[in-house]
Order: sequence, then C-alpha cells, then structure tokens
Amino acid sequence: MNRLFSDNRIGNLLQILRKTPEITVSALSARLGVSERTIRNDIRQINEELKDCAVIDGVQGKYSLRIFQMERFREQLSTMMQADDFLNSSRYRMEYVFGRLMRSEEPLLTDELAYEMNVGRTTLMSDLKKLREEIEPYQLKIIGKTSKGLMLHGTETEIRRYVLDCVYDSIYRDYPLDEEIVQEMRQMLEQHGFEKSVRDSFEQFVTLMLDRFLTGHYIGLLPQRYYNLTARAEFGMVDQLVDRFSQILHIRIPIEEKLFVFLPIAGMRTPADIQDMRSIELDEHVRPLMQHILRQIKAEMDITIRSGEFTEEFLYHLMFMVNRLRFHVPLKNPMLEDLREKYPLAYQMAGIAARVVSEEYQLEVTEDERGYLASYFGVFLTEVDLQQEKPFRVAVVCGTGRVTARLVAVQLKKILDSSAEMQLFADEKVSTELLNTFDIVLTTVELPCSCDRPVIRIHEIFNDRELLHKIEKAKYWDQIAVPVLDNNWFVMTGLLDESRFFVLKETDYPSAVAHMVSSLTESGQVDDRFAQRLEEREKKGTMVFDHAVAIPHSVQYASDKLMLSIGVLPQAIHDGDHEIRVIFLIGLPPQVEAEDNLLIRVYDEMIQIAKDEEMLDKIASADSFSALLRVLYRHIGE
Repeated sequence: MNRLFSDNRIGNLLQILRKTPEITVSALSARLGVSERTIRNDIRQINEELKDCAVIDGVQGKYSLRIFQMERFREQLSTMMQADDFLNSSRYRMEYVFGRLMRSEEPLLTDELAYEMNVGRTTLMSDLKKLREEIEPYQLKIIGKTSKGLMLHGTETEIRRYVLDCVYDSIYRDYPLDEEIVQEMRQMLEQHGFEKSVRDSFEQFVTLMLDRFLTGHYIGLLPQRYYNLTARAEFGMVDQLVDRFSQILHIRIPIEEKLFVFLPIAGMRTPADIQDMRSIELDEHVRPLMQHILRQIKAEMDITIRSGEFTEEFLYHLMFMVNRLRFHVPLKNPMLEDLREKYPLAYQMAGIAARVVSEEYQLEVTEDERGYLASYFGVFLTEVDLQQEKPFRVAVVCGTGRVTARLVAVQLKKILDSSAEMQLFADEKVSTELLNTFDIVLTTVELPCSCDRPVIRIHEIFNDRELLHKIEKAKYWDQIAVPVLDNNWFVMTGLLDESRFFVLKETDYPSAVAHMVSSLTESGQVDDRFAQRLEEREKKGTMVFDHAVAIPHSVQYASDKLMLSIGVLPQAIHDGDHEIRVIFLIGLPPQVEAEDNLLIRVYDEMIQIAKDEEMLDKIASADSFSALLRVLYRHIGE
C-alpha cells in the first residue's frame, strides 16, 4: 500500500500539547511541517476521538490540552500512538480515498480500497458518504457502483481547487520535486523579493501542477479572465520560469498551466514592504471599488474614512483579494476569531465592504477574507482614536508637596498616551482660566476654583485601569450633554435620559420607530423633518442586524449633540428575516465629522451588546429607565 503519511502526526501533535501549556496553530504548523488548515482539521479529529475524557481548547488563538479523565485519556493516547497512520482516522481515510481516486485511470472497487486500508466495508462506505458531501461544493462527484468500481468526476480546475483547500498536505507532503526545479523556483522568488507566504503558496501550486500535468491530467482551456492575467508585468517572470521547467523536463508546458501557477502571485497577500508593494501596478478598477465601499460605509454608518497611507495599502489589498476570490486562491486567516472578538465594529464595516464586492463582482467573500478586511478597518479605527487634532492636555493638581506630585506623574506616564501633554501644579497656583485651557484636570485635593473641564479626583496611589477608563470617557466631555465620569464601561449612558427610553408595544418595526420619533419630535429632541430623513436613510441600507438589534439613524437639526434613544420590545417583532428585540435610534448632529470619535465608540458599544445574548435579553426586558441603567452598568475590565 502506498502510504500518504510518513509518521503519526496525530500522536505527535498530542505529545506536543502534553508538554506545552499553550501553543498557537502557527507554531504547531511549523513544528509538524504541515499547513495551519491541517492542524485545525487534526484538532477537530482528535476532539471527536477523545470524546469526554479530554479536549484541545482554543482561547484567543492559543491551544491547550485539558484532561478530565486521566485513565481513559491514556488509553486513547496509546491507541492513537500505536495506530498505523490513518487507520483510526476518518479524516485521513477520506484524504487517502480522494488521493487514490484523483490518480486512478480506471474504476476502483470498494472491496479493494477497504483491503488496502485495512478497514471494513461499512467503515469505508461511511467515509465515502462524508467525502461525497465535502466535495459537492466543488462540483465534484464520486460516480459508479460499488460492485463495478468508483471514479472521480469533475473538472480538473475543481479537482485542483479541492486539493489546495482541503487535502494538499496529506497528498503532497513528501512529493519528490526535481532538485533543479526547486532551486530555479526559489531563486526566482527570492530574487524578486516575494514574502515567505507567497513562496510557500507558489511552491504548492507548482508541485500540484507538475504532478497533474506529468500524469496526463491537463487543466485544459480556461475562462477568458485567466488569459487576461498575461498582461500583468509579473506574469513575465513566471512565464520564463515555467519555460525553464520545460527545458529541465524535456516537455512543453502550455500557457494554461503557467496561468495556474501564476495565481498565488496574482492573489498574494499585500507585501509588508511598501517599496515591494509600489513596484506592482494597481488594476484600474480598484480605486472606484474602494470609493464605493467608503461611500457605502458613510451611507449606512455615517463614519467617514479619510485617505492616507491606509488608503494605498487598502487599494492593493482589494486588488489581491478580488483576484483570490475570482481565481479561487485559498487564504486562511488564523486571526479570524480574534478579529471578530476584539474589533466588532471593524468586522461590521468589513461586512459592508464584502457586500459591495459581492454586488460588483458576483463573488462570495469568505469569512477569512472578511476578517482581513476587518483588520484594515481596525487599523483605521485605532488611528482615528490616536490622531487628535491637538495633543491631549492633562493638568495634574497636587497639594501635598513636590515628591507626591512626582509619584502621581510617574504613575500617569505609564497609562497616558505618549502624545499627551501633562503639567503639574500646586493647588494654590491654579485658576479657572488656567484649568480651562486643559482637556482634563486630575487632582488629589479639593480644587480652590471652579472650571469648565472634566475633573477627576484621584488618590496618590490609584487604580490604573479605572482611571484610564475615566480619562477615556472624559474625551467625549464636549460631545455629551450631561457627561458622567464614573467607572461604567458604557459611554452611551451619558447620552440617555428617561425621555429617550421606550417600552414598545408595536407589532412591526416601522410602527415602533415611528412611535419613538413622534415622542422625540414632540419634546424637541429631534426636528420636524427627522422622520422623513430617517425613512430616506433606511432606503439606502437597513440597519437591522442579525443579532436582534436595529440601529436606525439620520441627521437631526434640533441640537449640535449626538442624540441616542433606546426602545425595548418585550415581545420580539420581525422585519423581513430579522428578529428585533432592541432599537437604538440615533440622531446625528449636522456636523457629523466632528462627532466621529463618539459615534464610533457608541457603535462599538451597541455591537458589543448585540453579541452578548444575556445582556440583550436583560435590556429587552427592562421595564423602566432605571432598570435599563442597571443593565448597562459594567465595570471596566468585566
């Protein structure tokens, strides 16, 4: 029997986890010499086999082995370590069967396959059922009768796509590439400065292409969009490289195979080196695509993304991403779960961008690609937070001597941003006029004068996290009518009062919003035409989320402050396919650009609530404004 695996990877993976408190998928990938996708598949397979005696648990991208029943775990581990490669793994058996089918020129009898793999016929039939389901999205089928033999049916393009997505490591891990070909390939890639991820992906495509082409499985004619890639400057070097392969192997490799191995370069990750990036010509369609995305984010969320270095990098990312989607170049995102968790607003913005790409190119944006889009928007949101029009100025007032003042200053330097300006004052030296020139005042004593700036009373030794949170809230002092500098994580509570809270009894979404708007209009908190503008805004793009939350919003001219109102629905209502439990109604000030920081913070808080089902249920069940505030009180760090 031809073995697909040279060692017991499952057993080795478990041994590593036993000796390491926690480890990342990328580190496991490097140690075992397989892709991160394979490691994730192995972890799923191990957890299935361990059942309840142990589990490999992942938290924030780091995995650890938790053992609940030591004796049973030892028995399972012993079985896995002694197993001959894939014999006890459904995943491995599926990979082996696919490898045999993709290379076979004649039907394979199930009895012969079962004999090769040393498994029962029933087990093999179960594996075949799972394999058929897995390859179905690739328009691949296993056809034939078990008594007469099975064959793999589908296009060569889709066979290669499935291999790259799912089974490359198991089939080609030890594939013997000609040493001269390997040297030529690596020399070209290093000479042109391609990063390791591109080099690894390119080598996979070359290996797969040569194996399939040399065994008579030609890729054949391709859609016209593939041939358009020959106009790219980077294709020339791949063309020359593959011609060199032809000379070494004494064969002629056609243009279609050259285009296939060019795909990981056409769809590579954006280079980290900005000079390498600028040496690549941008497609003409990319800038209009980016502008469409930014316009749609502005239209739906009223968040303005300004140009800068972020824009140039984002343009290249969009170009490569569209190519990856168009030509089915797989790209896993190991940070996906962390991005969803840490940057919920950026992930929401990425959803809008993904929808624009899908509409313009009729391409489905994968969750992995959405995660990479979110990373760019996360960078933007972080930069917005850091880039102040002027340095954040902090006055520190002390009344117990210079040494105490220095002690306070040392602690503050550890938590304040490096761009913040801090000045120390004795209490007898301050005045109203002086303190009003600062953004925030921190004091260890009762101030001898009043001021119009946020004042935070501190002790000589203070809680870093609690103070940092109060300083963060103080940044919105001028944008909230009645700001409160408490240790509640939610800034939005400073925007609310009893007149902006509604327990709704309506049975449909438009009526519920109309009820809220009517009351707010009567009390003068939004202007008379707010309802009309809100209706027009909803036509541009709904703000009903999948997580039982709606965020209708438009500009209001009743004040220059951001207005937030909350409506709760004890009985959920439906709008299309969406269930709605809570409505966050936002009235934006006329000059919304000046309010972006506050708007971004409030959006972030609303999305955090939408992700927390328990909190969402409590908010929807609040029967009074005070009950709502109790739900919305969360200590920093909780």
